[in-house]
Amino acid sequence: MNTARAELGAVRLEELRFDNRYGRLPPAFYTRLAPTPLPNPYLVAFNPAAAELIGLAPEEAARADFAEIFCGNRLLPGSDPLAAIYAGHQFGVFVPQLGDGRAILLGEAAGAQGRWDLQLKGAGQTPYSRMGDGRAVLRSSIREYLASEAMHALGIPTTRALAIVGSDAPVIRENVESAAVLTRMAPSHVRFGTFELFSSRRQHEHVGTLADHVIEQHYPQLREAREPYLELLRMVIARTAKLIAQWQAVGFCHGVMNTDNMSILGLTIDYGPYGFIEAFDRGHICNHSDDSGRYAYNMQPRVAHWNLYCLAEALLPLIEVEAAQSALEAYEAQYEQHYLALMRAKLGFATEQPDDAALLQDTLKLLHDAHADYTIFFRCLGDFDSAPDAANAALRELFADGAAYAAWAGRYRARLALEAGADAERKARMDRVNPKFVLRNYLAETAIRKAADERDYAEIERLMRVLSRPYDEQPAMQAYAEPAPPWAAALAVSCSS
Repeated sequence: MNTARAELGAVRLEELRFDNRYGRLPPAFYTRLAPTPLPNPYLVAFNPAAAELIGLAPEEAARADFAEIFCGNRLLPGSDPLAAIYAGHQFGVFVPQLGDGRAILLGEAAGAQGRWDLQLKGAGQTPYSRMGDGRAVLRSSIREYLASEAMHALGIPTTRALAIVGSDAPVIRENVESAAVLTRMAPSHVRFGTFELFSSRRQHEHVGTLADHVIEQHYPQLREAREPYLELLRMVIARTAKLIAQWQAVGFCHGVMNTDNMSILGLTIDYGPYGFIEAFDRGHICNHSDDSGRYAYNMQPRVAHWNLYCLAEALLPLIEVEAAQSALEAYEAQYEQHYLALMRAKLGFATEQPDDAALLQDTLKLLHDAHADYTIFFRCLGDFDSAPDAANAALRELFADGAAYAAWAGRYRARLALEAGADAERKARMDRVNPKFVLRNYLAETAIRKAADERDYAEIERLMRVLSRPYDEQPAMQAYAEPAPPWAAALAVSCSS
């Protein structure tokens, strides 16, 4: 390896350092196999910010063989491809064996900013494909690529995306689409369902081995704890409570909160049918396949709690029942604390007042009744003039019911009177927590159509630049902050997305 280049954090692909710790677990945890070759691959998108995490020089993306490597046709030295096995509760029903049905872990690249799994999503069939073709399509790969990086810019824990490689190979979903492979990055891809698999099989030694691996590699502060497995559960509960509060505050809906899509590190993973709420609806369902609304926006905190119960049950070979129950009881208060703190900040409150929770609920009811745009409302709220006779016309225009808005505005103005500082200071604070730009479905769809129909990938890059600075004004990009146009009303995302 070129030591000077490595110290600068700019290495060539062949110089990436792999340390495949998950591959050193017992064979029951995975199946080793190579990706299925993808014909005539080409680069669709490359993310220099993600490359920096593993110390990869950005100019490496210009190499002729880059697409061959990141679709799995060629393996990097030191990689150790494998597909992980896990189980999970899918829409509330336990499925005893799942696993990486279309994803293959190349290995764990170690860079100056930590260790990152490099996983190829769409790399072909595995023993866990369950009659699937093992492929991803360009549409879903673009959606995940954009979403993971948008969430990161919003400050929400998430997997990252390094690159998309496309191919003209046909893939059949609702229609015939073109294949793609997304390179996904995370410190770990261990899920709640990984623990559920071994617990359901009564392979308690593997539950302990997995817990030890997670603690050793990702929660080293728990090594010397008197009850490390109980502390692991508590840590995951705390991280999950905070993550869901962040989702709720920004108006993000996951769509498929199965236990196999819940990260043991509290990351947002597996972007399939997701969406940012536009016209606010407490019961918004972003997944067209979710007929019962199990994963609706207002259900996410409760579902996360239920999923944590499933994790706790899987850990019972290592933890006393009463201790696990006590740990789970902390979730609701932790979630509420995080959520209320985030929403106070979004409302511009630097202090805490007893009636804040009630005012927040009334604010959400106002938005729900009017179907006001969630992101636009909170961004516009930063411009609220607290003077008694101020019209605040831009905000008022979001609501058809003028009387309901006026009553709420009077309460909000009275609450602001309890805060110190001028309106300009409050606006500066609010603009740091209320994004102007989120990944609206129609924005992603526009980029997808240009890529699929014209092989034009410029819109992907343009969106990445806009979404990397979600809190900045970016006047030249105002169009990306606008509500969806009429044609977008017919857009729907499902589990095939």
